[in-house]
Amino acid sequence: MQLENLVVDALDPRLLGPFWEAAVGGEQLTDEPGIYETRMRVEDGPWLDLCFQQVPEPPSVAPRLHLDLLGGERQSEVVERLLGLGARRLDIGQSDVPWVVLADPEGNALCVMEEREEYAGTGPVAALPLSSADPERDGDFWAWLTGWVDGDGCAPRALRHPSGRGPWLELLPESAPKGTAKNRLHLDVRLDDGEDADETEAGIVARGGTRLRPGWGELPWRSYLDPSGNELCVLPPAGR
Repeated sequence: MQLENLVVDALDPRLLGPFWEAAVGGEQLTDEPGIYETRMRVEDGPWLDLCFQQVPEPPSVAPRLHLDLLGGERQSEVVERLLGLGARRLDIGQSDVPWVVLADPEGNALCVMEEREEYAGTGPVAALPLSSADPERDGDFWAWLTGWVDGDGCAPRALRHPSGRGPWLELLPESAPKGTAKNRLHLDVRLDDGEDADETEAGIVARGGTRLRPGWGELPWRSYLDPSGNELCVLPPAGR
């Protein structure tokens, strides 16, 4: 399996998608009614598709998954560029911190990070912080699911692509248990050729995950919750 998509719910994918495409230097894959997709590549590392799907509900709850963008020595320049693209400054009670909190054009929180040694080679996205009831347990879950490996990141448990490049997946202690509201952002993994969906599902459940059956009819992918209740999808092997 491999991590393939970061999926973002959007009121207007054709507004939000181009903003993030410009923010991360992505290349457009899809621009259709109700969906916009862009691919972010990291030199000598992984790629990640950002997929914006249309939903009717605006952001309403604190995000359990968001993007930390690379700022470093160019932090102020990156912030000004994002503001010019349509972001705005956001106060979430962060007080005096070295990173800058912004909201994208639909109000989703993001951070522009200060210089950190751990962010060498990440590309434009430094980290994907994910709220967790148990970072050690969930780190094991996501390491198995994605094939990413432990590293010396900035979180209690931090995973990264085996190349040692690309963004960190940071498992952070949650401020409150996840409720019933769906995460605005979630991750998709794709099965490799020869991997079986039923066997993968058994592995997910054995590691504390849960199958979701949203009642949307027959779909080529399967939806789950990780052990802390965060949504994720498992896609079939490419070409199926």
